[in-house]
Amino acid sequence: MTTVGEFMTTRLVTMDANDTLTAAAQEMRDSAIGDVVVTDGDDVVGIVTDRDIAVRGVAAQRDPDRTTLREISSTGLVTVSQYDDAVAAADLMRTYAVRRLPVMDDGRLVGLISIGDLAVEREPQSVLADISADDPNN
Repeated sequence: MTTVGEFMTTRLVTMDANDTLTAAAQEMRDSAIGDVVVTDGDDVVGIVTDRDIAVRGVAAQRDPDRTTLREISSTGLVTVSQYDDAVAAADLMRTYAVRRLPVMDDGRLVGLISIGDLAVEREPQSVLADISADDPNN
């Protein structure tokens, strides 16, 4: 059995729920990533992706300097443990139609597993795995 912890991303970027869309977009640019985990104190409360900023923020004509991550983040997160089976994590993604799962250990965020991580591990010859394993182009 391959576990989530064997290939989860541990290089996480977290931001406070009260941070702005502009701050998140700048962090994503500077860190060459497509998402940030949203926190409220020690609690993980959501995830915001670059697509969320574009669709829920800019396209909805929200002011990116005043709109907070809390207002546009995906909430009600499905999480996994680093000891969970990778196939079970893929099944959760399929069931809940999500592309990322926070990895928690005793209520503490320890990683993030994405559909791209699973593709690299489970189907290394797939187009998604090839794209996911490549360096960012931004």
